[in-house]
Amino acid sequence: MDIFEELRHKKLEAQTRRHFLKKCSLGLGGLAFAAMTGCNPFSSSDGTFVDNKGGNHPLFPKLPHFVPKAKRIIYLHMAGAPSQLELFDYKPELQKLHGKDCPPSLLEGKQFAFIEGVPKMMGPQANFEKRGESGTMVSDLLPHFSTVVDDVAIIKSMHTDEFNHAPAQLLMQTGSPRLGRPSIGSWVTYGLGSENENLPGFMVLVSGGKTPSAGKSAWGSGFLPSVYQGVQCRSKGDPVLYASNPDGVDRNLRKKVIDAINNVNRKEHEEVGDPEILTRISQYEMAFRMQTSVPDVMNISDEPDYIHEMYGTEPGETSFANNCLLARRLVEKDVRFVQLFDWGWDSHGTNEETGIDAGFRDKCRQIDQPMTALIKDLKQRGLLEETLVVWGGEFGRTPMQENRDGQEMPFMGRDHHTEAFSVWMAGGGVKGGTTYGETDEIGYAGIKDRVHIHDLQATILHQMGLDHEELTYFHQGRDFRLTDVHGHVVTDILA
Repeated sequence: MDIFEELRHKKLEAQTRRHFLKKCSLGLGGLAFAAMTGCNPFSSSDGTFVDNKGGNHPLFPKLPHFVPKAKRIIYLHMAGAPSQLELFDYKPELQKLHGKDCPPSLLEGKQFAFIEGVPKMMGPQANFEKRGESGTMVSDLLPHFSTVVDDVAIIKSMHTDEFNHAPAQLLMQTGSPRLGRPSIGSWVTYGLGSENENLPGFMVLVSGGKTPSAGKSAWGSGFLPSVYQGVQCRSKGDPVLYASNPDGVDRNLRKKVIDAINNVNRKEHEEVGDPEILTRISQYEMAFRMQTSVPDVMNISDEPDYIHEMYGTEPGETSFANNCLLARRLVEKDVRFVQLFDWGWDSHGTNEETGIDAGFRDKCRQIDQPMTALIKDLKQRGLLEETLVVWGGEFGRTPMQENRDGQEMPFMGRDHHTEAFSVWMAGGGVKGGTTYGETDEIGYAGIKDRVHIHDLQATILHQMGLDHEELTYFHQGRDFRLTDVHGHVVTDILA
C-alpha cells in the first residue's frame, strides 16, 4: 500500500462509528465537562466556535486564565495628553518657582518636543482641595469628578518611553511605538471573545473633531485576525458606515446574498485553512445582525430626561458626553471593550484654543460632568463592580513653560513629558479612594512606586482574568504579547 492509499484508508477509518467509539471515549467526557463549565462543546482546539455549517466564530466566549474581577472595560483616552499638574498632581513648591528660569539640571541630556533655550518654570494654573472621605487632592477644574474620588484610584507616577503623540499613543494602546501590533482591546477580545453575538466585542467612539494622531491603528488588530479589531461607531448619522442596505436591496435579499457569499468562503477555508477567511465569514454575519442591533443601542433619545441632565447629553450630536452615555449602553449589552478617544488635549499654549489658561479649561468642562456621570450611572445600575473604567493620556506635561525658538508662547502651555503623568481607574476590582505613586516636589519625575505603560497594561489584563505573560499569539516565528517582555501588575491599587 503506497503512502497516498494509506492516508486515504486512515481518513475513511476516522469517519466510522467503530473508530469513534474506540478512540474518542474521552472526548465524550470532555463534551460533558465543557457543557457543565459553560464552554462551547463544539469548539475547536484553538477555542473558536464551530457552527452547524462548518464555519467558526472567533468571538465565541472563552474562559479566562483565572477568576476575573471585571467582565468589561471602558477606556477613556484623552488624545493629546492632559496636564497632570492642573488636575491631580498637586505641587505647591512649583507655584513658588513660577516665572523663574528653569534649572539647567532639568534640561541637560533631556529630549523635549519643542522646548529650546531656557524656559521659565510654570506654577499650577488651578487651585487644589482635598476631596471626599479619602482626602484626595483634585483641582477645581474638575468639580463634578471631585464627588466620585472615593470610587477612583489615581496613579500619579506613570512614565513612558515616547514624547511624540503617535508613537506614545501606539505604546499606550498596543504596547509598541511602531505600527503593526494589536491594540489592548483586540488582545482582550482575542483572549476572552464576546458575550453578545449581535454586537462587536470591541467598539470605538471618537469625539473632539479628529481621530488620535496614531489613527485607527490605535484600535487595530495588528497581526491578530482582523475580527478582533475595534469597530468605530458614530453618534451622529449612520452608526456604522456602509452597514445599511443600498437602495433597492431589502433585508431578505441581503441575507440571501450573505449566505451565498459565506458558503463560498466556507469551501475556500476547507481548502486553504486561512484564518482570515473565518474572519470574513464572521464579519459578514455580524454586519447583517448589526443592521438592527447597532441602531437600537446607539439611539440615546429613548433615555429619560434625568439621564440626559446627568450626562449633559444632546441626542443627535457628536460629543464626549454622548459617547460616555453610549459606553454605558454598550456595556449593558455585554460589549467586552469600549474605547473612547477624545481629541484636543495638546496644551502647548501656541494659541487660545490649546493654552492651559483657556482651551485646556474648556476641555475639562467638556469631560468633567459626563465622565463623572458614567461612574455614578454604572454604580447605580450595579455595573461598576464588574466594569473597569480607565482614564488617561499618552504622556504628561512639563513643569516649565514651553519655549519655541527660545521664545515664550503667547498663552500658557506645557511641552510633552515622558517622566510623569497621571492615570485613574475605577470599578472592576480597583480600590477606590486610593492614590498610588509619587513625583518629586515640582512634578518632574516619579520618585516612588513608578508605573510604566506595560505595568498598566498588565494590571488591566489581570482584572479581566488574563495573565499578561500567558496571553500570547504566535507570529513570525515567536510568541508575542501586549506587554512585550515587560510589565508587572500594580497590586496595591486592587481591592
